[in-house]
Amino acid sequence: MGFFNRVSTIFKSNVNAALDQAEDPEKMLNQITTEMQEQLVRVKQQVSSAIAQEKRLQRDYESEQQQADDWEQKATIALQRENEDLAREALTRRNEHASIAEGYKDQWDKQKQAVGTLKDNLRTLERKIDEAGRKKNLLIARQKRAKAQKAIHETMAGMKDNSAFATFDRMEQKVGDMEARADAASEMSELSRDPLEEEFAALETGNVDDDLAALKAKVAAPKNA
Repeated sequence: MGFFNRVSTIFKSNVNAALDQAEDPEKMLNQITTEMQEQLVRVKQQVSSAIAQEKRLQRDYESEQQQADDWEQKATIALQRENEDLAREALTRRNEHASIAEGYKDQWDKQKQAVGTLKDNLRTLERKIDEAGRKKNLLIARQKRAKAQKAIHETMAGMKDNSAFATFDRMEQKVGDMEARADAASEMSELSRDPLEEEFAALETGNVDDDLAALKAKVAAPKNA
């Protein structure tokens, strides 16, 4: 199983485990995205290591190829000086380094191809993690909206079942009854009055008026004297 396949398997197992635990969605999503970021760091380290290996293979190839070129140059010099034995030795060394260089070249090419694939996979993984982050924020927003709607629904349902509003209705009816009884008592009080007593009361009010007129006359008396 490839490295990125293992990463994908880990992500899926983490998601399934979190869902099975029936935890709070926001906590689960935050935990999963955190684990994704941690996995991404490890993947980047793997890619970085692969790139470093590619660079080492490149240096080793270039070093062996340079030595092969140097020995060929020495063989050329030996032939120019008509020393075939020395030229033969130089060519033997050249062939040794050229063979090793060819091996490094083959490994370097394969490593470059592997690194290219790893880089593409890394970019894909980064896009998916970014997308997961955006989706996480959307899901959390949806969760909060759903919780708010549920809370409102439960509150409204509680109000329907609660006796508070029924108590208000009863109190309103009770106050209405009290007002009706008060009005009835006032009306009964009016009916219970004695008309004769009311006439005498009117006379008593008239006596007060007489007293007021006498007092006015008394006050005005000295001015006439």
